[in-house]
Amino acid sequence: QVQLVESGGGSVQAGGSLRLSCAASGYDVSRQCMGWFRQAPGKERERVAFITSGGSTSYADSVKGRFTISRDNAKFTLYLQMNSLKPEDTAMYYCAAATFYSTLCSNQGKYNAWGQGTQVTVST
Repeated sequence: QVQLVESGGGSVQAGGSLRLSCAASGYDVSRQCMGWFRQAPGKERERVAFITSGGSTSYADSVKGRFTISRDNAKFTLYLQMNSLKPEDTAMYYCAAATFYSTLCSNQGKYNAWGQGTQVTVST
């Protein structure tokens, strides 16, 4: 059974940085789609970034150039480096895995394993 545990969230001022981590147990993060999603109060959950089994990455337009998704296969860990944070980045951030898919990772519906989330709050 796949278990995903996020960490690294917190409160920062605008312009600051945070690095989120997602530790996977019982799961090889290199073999399928892995992604980061976020949900702000009153808004729908949105995809932030994903990485395919081949290492290709994709980002939401709102975070492109500021966020970087990566993984450490040996540590079974997924990361999200977030720089130049803005107040509109405030949300609960979730790590997710699409355990049956290694490509075509853009469809949120393919992600079937989710972490509990970590809160990111960016103040002005």
